[in-house]
Amino acid sequence: MDGAAATWTPRKQVVLYPSPGMGHLVSMIKLGKVLAARGLAITIVIVSLPFVDTGARGPFLAGVTAANPSVSFHCLPQVPPLDSDHPEAVTYEVAGLSVPHLRGFLAGASPAVLVVDFFCSIALDVAAELGVPGYCFFTSPAEALAFFLYFPVLHARSAASFREMGEELVHVPGIPALPATHLPKPLMDRDDAAYRWSLRVSPDLCRSQGIIVNTFRSLEPRAVDAVAAGFCTPPGLPTPPVYCIGPLIKSEEVGVKRGHECLAWLDTQPTASVVFLCFGSLGVFDARQIREVAIGLEASGKRFLWVVRSPPNDDPAKKFEEPPEPDLDALLPEGFLDRTKGTGLVVKSWAPQRDVLAHGAVGGFVTHCGWNSVLEAVMAGVPMLAWPLYAEQRMNRVFLEEELGLAVAVDGYGKEMVEADEVAAKVRWLIDSDGGRVLRERTTAAMGRAREALREGGESNLTLTRLVEGWILGDMGEDAGSAEKR
Repeated sequence: MDGAAATWTPRKQVVLYPSPGMGHLVSMIKLGKVLAARGLAITIVIVSLPFVDTGARGPFLAGVTAANPSVSFHCLPQVPPLDSDHPEAVTYEVAGLSVPHLRGFLAGASPAVLVVDFFCSIALDVAAELGVPGYCFFTSPAEALAFFLYFPVLHARSAASFREMGEELVHVPGIPALPATHLPKPLMDRDDAAYRWSLRVSPDLCRSQGIIVNTFRSLEPRAVDAVAAGFCTPPGLPTPPVYCIGPLIKSEEVGVKRGHECLAWLDTQPTASVVFLCFGSLGVFDARQIREVAIGLEASGKRFLWVVRSPPNDDPAKKFEEPPEPDLDALLPEGFLDRTKGTGLVVKSWAPQRDVLAHGAVGGFVTHCGWNSVLEAVMAGVPMLAWPLYAEQRMNRVFLEEELGLAVAVDGYGKEMVEADEVAAKVRWLIDSDGGRVLRERTTAAMGRAREALREGGESNLTLTRLVEGWILGDMGEDAGSAEKR
């Protein structure tokens, strides 16, 4: 046996446990890839929503493993159908019902570490029971983490629901004051099942070995420092270490490969001249709003690339199903495509967002403020118009505009309709005005800080490297991971 073989040791196994939903799975895969590149064996546990066709993911998961041999997948049995049609409540409940299956898998696998998604924090109890160090991977900004850690404190201070508070400001250490209307919809009512599930997340996270956040400290220093100092920790609970390892974004587009027509079209456009409109995998508008956007884009006279998805299905039984391809002739104003052919391109359902944002022709991004999309825009240096739709996106809008200075909101996003005149005015402002130029300069500076954080020896790179070294050596102490200092 040669010397190399004699000193070979198997990779330490880390199990990653994302919540159901493609967006959360893709985020966890990104984490798995960077951990595998540092010498760990990664198993991603898949739990599916009861109404999702699990077989459809098979080729996608096989492709990930083929390209990354140290990343494998284990599918837990599908849970029975649930009564709730509330997406967040269903996600929490599926994670809870999957606990026995997860316990059985972890008992047999004996991993060195378990990393769970925010919605799966209940699994940290299983990790503690089996003696497996448990961490949380938080895929939203540190400012949202500050809020969710502090949430039990807000709950204890008042018997009123956030819905009853209207525009009253909610104060959390380390972040801008938030109007109660801008909190996530599942938190609006105290008797909502998702509200009750969310209350237990903070204690779960506080008792974990640490929280890994997809951000970089120099982007959100006030929030990161407040969390690390314990200002957001509920009384009587320990303050967990915080590990900022981002921005993690896709190194390449994954899944269905289409949309190259839009990249070829962008090649023909002037530098920083195109506004890109894309609202995430769940971002949909009704037919009236789609028409208003079209009228506004045409009136702006600016170049645009717009991803249009079919309006939401009114049938409750089909609300979670993938919508069909949009009928552009029926949805857009008559003659719109012909009149804008020289300056605009409409793409059905999907575009390679990371590649589009990285293209030099793109000068602005109208976004739903999902954190993955925000980080992709920051890494590309593209300024944003904020149009939040669901989840924590209204909170993100406040952070982006008031704390980070990287976006300006479209007026009316919280009302029944954003008017065409507002779309036209904001698009022109972003591309033509001095204010748009300042926003672009700020975003370019943030891009520089992001790249600095990821370079060899940069803040996020160093944090991740030391965290992984601690796992490999079996030292789960805070110093091994270079957590943000308290």
